[in-house]
Amino acid sequence: MNALPVAYIFSALLVAGAVALLALQHAATTVLATLLIVGAILLPAWLKMAGQFERAVVLRLGRFQGVRGPGLFFLIPFFETILTMVDMRIRTAEIRAEEALTSDTVSIAMDAIVFWRVRDAARAALEIEDFRLAVERVAQTSLREMIGRRDLSKLLQQRQDVDEELQATIARKTASWGVDIASVEIKDIGIPPSLQDAMSRQAQAEREKQARETLASAEVAVAARVREAALIYAADPVALKLRQMNLVYEMNKERGTTIIIPSELATALGQIFPASAKPDSDPIFPE
Repeated sequence: MNALPVAYIFSALLVAGAVALLALQHAATTVLATLLIVGAILLPAWLKMAGQFERAVVLRLGRFQGVRGPGLFFLIPFFETILTMVDMRIRTAEIRAEEALTSDTVSIAMDAIVFWRVRDAARAALEIEDFRLAVERVAQTSLREMIGRRDLSKLLQQRQDVDEELQATIARKTASWGVDIASVEIKDIGIPPSLQDAMSRQAQAEREKQARETLASAEVAVAARVREAALIYAADPVALKLRQMNLVYEMNKERGTTIIIPSELATALGQIFPASAKPDSDPIFPE
């Protein structure tokens, strides 16, 4: 760990004080000046500082002494050393599983992001050699294990459950290292192109099936309504004749349309409107 600028400033002040004492040319001041010079030389190695997000793991004669920081702290020269500075902030690790087989023997690739942080700096530094690399390796193997326990449809439909399961699995394995897993998020699931085509055809077939079922349901409803109308017309012949007249009117909206009406319909119209019926001179309704 590099020395702090403030340590060099204090060292310069001690050297200036030692020079002032030597100018007095006295035995006691000479000894004191010598001590000040030694202190100025060793001070950069004594005074250390850790950031707000850092913790220093300190060893004394090779044994764990404690965790220092944040802020300024002192080390006993030649007896205490800093093993490592541990970053306590949340960090991310990208993991990927290629050609992993699901429980239904489908080969897929999956990308995920792991958000993790160190909870116990001492255990992270002392229990494992490289906790950063270990977290990535454990996350990757846990991802492959999780893929092997689920089929493809569940992986695609239950992403949130997959994230929670993967987080719990990784957290259980890293708890002894003083590392907490904040969350795990699945970023992408890669499916073979041939399987994508098959899934697309299956989805299209399902949509066509639903469309046919909807059309059939509509036809059943229309048939029921037509049957109800037929029963009404059968019970009331006048209503049927009025309906026939309405159909004739609808067909004759456009100009220049010639309509040939059966004699039965013409007779029905004559019975409804006898005053306007002229069978001798009206060629439109032939007998």
